[in-house]
Amino acid sequence: MKKILLILLMVSSTIYIQAQEKINWVSFEKAIELNKENPKPILIDVYTDWCGYCKKMDINTYSNTTIIKTINEKFYAVKFDGEAKEDITYKGHTFKYQKNGRRGYHQLSASLMNGKLSYPTTIFLDENEELIQAIPGYLDKKTFEKIIVFFSDKNYESKKWKAFEKDFESKLQD
Repeated sequence: MKKILLILLMVSSTIYIQAQEKINWVSFEKAIELNKENPKPILIDVYTDWCGYCKKMDINTYSNTTIIKTINEKFYAVKFDGEAKEDITYKGHTFKYQKNGRRGYHQLSASLMNGKLSYPTTIFLDENEELIQAIPGYLDKKTFEKIIVFFSDKNYESKKWKAFEKDFESKLQD
């Protein structure tokens, strides 16, 4: 009987740990709502379904356990389709899908990226929902780890990137 209980405990612990090894992605609206209750920075992954580098970043960067842990602890994480068709009302303005030739774009993504549509783009907002920075392009896990620590711990307020990068110690585990 004790062996069965021990096995059940081990299996349930493994399932729990595996369930925790994903980023807690929420919608943009939910992140804003959560931020009102408990302010913290917001990370927005702007992607499209057709973007190969977006998928590569999901597989190689957003799947890393250290990245997952840091994002889940320090940010509200939003996965936002840059071509989403649903309206989003934010700060008194309704952002819509904008048709542009064969494809279109969502006005919110264009606004957050200052009109420079590039996928993937990682956007960082502070706890006051002010844009800190939009970083276009694929980011490998080593580079991304530095970036999320730089923004999550507000290092950007007191250090230049080069100085921060020079002193940075990685915690990547895989």
